[in-house]
Amino acid sequence: MKTKLIGSAALACAGLLAVSACGGSDSGSSDGPVTVTVMTWESTQTNAVIKKALADFKDDKIKVELLDTPSGQYGDKLSSLTQAKKLPDLFWCGNDTEQQYTQQGLLVDWTSKLSGDFGPDKFVGSAIENWKTADGQMGGLPSLMNTYGVWYNADAFTAAGLQVPKDGWTWDEMYTAAEKLKGKNGAKYGLVADQLTGPDGPFTMSMYAVSAGGAPFTDNVNHPTKAEADAKYTEGVQKLADAVKSGSVAPPGYDAANAQSLFAAGKIPMMFGGQWLAAGFQVDKPKVKYGFAPFPKVTTPATLYDSVGICTPQYTKDQDATFKVLQYINTKVWDVVLPASPVAPPAYTPAQASYFDSLTKAQQTTVVDTVKADLAAEKTVGVRFTTQWAQQVGDLTTAEYQPILSGKKPISNLPAYVEKINALIKSGG
Repeated sequence: MKTKLIGSAALACAGLLAVSACGGSDSGSSDGPVTVTVMTWESTQTNAVIKKALADFKDDKIKVELLDTPSGQYGDKLSSLTQAKKLPDLFWCGNDTEQQYTQQGLLVDWTSKLSGDFGPDKFVGSAIENWKTADGQMGGLPSLMNTYGVWYNADAFTAAGLQVPKDGWTWDEMYTAAEKLKGKNGAKYGLVADQLTGPDGPFTMSMYAVSAGGAPFTDNVNHPTKAEADAKYTEGVQKLADAVKSGSVAPPGYDAANAQSLFAAGKIPMMFGGQWLAAGFQVDKPKVKYGFAPFPKVTTPATLYDSVGICTPQYTKDQDATFKVLQYINTKVWDVVLPASPVAPPAYTPAQASYFDSLTKAQQTTVVDTVKADLAAEKTVGVRFTTQWAQQVGDLTTAEYQPILSGKKPISNLPAYVEKINALIKSGG
């Protein structure tokens, strides 16, 4: 249940008709229940737990059907069902999908349904705000949060005479530690931070700028009006480029596909990552003592915000019944699912207790502390543009920004890179 969009072989809708679900909820007979269909990107094992939880939904007028769909290549499947106008009533979606589909008029706007114990104030504030379009619509609801931080090998820190990372540590302390840890115990780099050096790196660097009192890379990831790289932002980029040059931080292009297993084996002392890794570590049992710390700060704590959710197509046949199931998933289903696999905190805050209780029982106290700190952070920045032309920004980042980090282009090229992005924003891609 990684809380980001994963994909599954392009699937013609006809292949799903066998399980009755493609065309939205079945209005049923005059005296029969309405069928509300649900499609997730989860694994077979997680879907089995979700199905068990949904079986406890009690409403004689509503039948819930979880589609038996593979988790691979979910994006291709979603695109196919969208084009065929055969989306199920409730489907897992990323923030970018929700924004783009809502702006195209494809999704039900649930803002008028949020009230009382299921009001917007009961959700993580950054999630609710980031799910709103420019005109205030919400074509779905956030369900699970992604929080991020730095995973560290406590044994490696102790052996190097370093204090382990903790809430309030600084960027300079992080880079100093990376320098001392590089080359130790088979670790080539002290820090693997693909979120800083990869395609989304410019957005992650916003944390440095905002923490130092500067401006973020963009004013809004959903409907941006500008990008910028002020003096504090440029300072952060320079420090990262210096750390890459020294060999303490893995450079752009580093293959981080096996970073989790290398970290567990003691071959990576520090790595940027999300809270979802905790669930895997509980099963795989790394050979080293490890912890999870909030991102470092310059002056004020800052972190990334990100969430995934559940959307509904405009043509669903019974919106009231569908919303009842959506509310049940957000308020009750996670109480069953997350204790079995504590991958993410719910966006609906009253449902977070089971997630934190599970981690506490597993003695993942640093994960609990860091996730709570992230959710309470005053300053947050988005992880990437959700616009339809976001890939064009990614192409510019590969061609212009990453070479600055690797030393192939001077940092004086940073303003030109930003201006090209502003041209995209102005033209709408």
